[in-house]
Amino acid sequence: DMNNLFNLKFAAKELQRSSKKCDKEEKAEKAKVKKAVQKGNMEVARIHAENAIRQKNQSVNFLRMSARISALMDKFEHQFETLDVQTAQMEDTMSSTTTLTTPQGQVDALMMEMADEAGLDLNMELPQGQTGSVGTSVASAEQDELSQRLAKLRDQV
Repeated sequence: DMNNLFNLKFAAKELQRSSKKCDKEEKAEKAKVKKAVQKGNMEVARIHAENAIRQKNQSVNFLRMSARISALMDKFEHQFETLDVQTAQMEDTMSSTTTLTTPQGQVDALMMEMADEAGLDLNMELPQGQTGSVGTSVASAEQDELSQRLAKLRDQV
C-alpha cells in the first residue's frame, strides 16, 4: 500500500519520541526515589523505583520497536528501488515494442526511397499483415497506469 512507507517512518519517529519520554520519566522517578530515601520513606521510594525500572524497560522496548520498523522501512525502500529498476526495464521493453505499431508499409517505403537515392535496388519481401499491434497498445495503457502509480508512490516517500 502506498501509505505504508510514510506510516512506517512516522511510527518510527513516534517510537523514538516515546522512548525519549520514558527516559525523562525514568530520570524523574529516580530523583523521587532519592528524595524519598533521604526522607526515610522506603515505601514511597520503592514505588518510584519500580516506576523508574518500568520506564527504563519501556524506553528500551520502544527503541527496539523503532529499530524493527527502521529495518522494515529499509526493506520497503529496497522494494521501491527494485520496482524502479523493473519499471525502467518495462519502459525499455515498451518503447521497443511500440516500434511494432509503426506501419510496416511506411517503413518499407522509406527504406525503398533511401535505397533509390543510394542507387541500390532493394528487393524486399513485404511482411504479411502486422501482428501484435493491438497487444502493444493495451500494454502501453497498462504501463502508463503503472508509471502514474509509481510517480504517486515516489511523491509520498
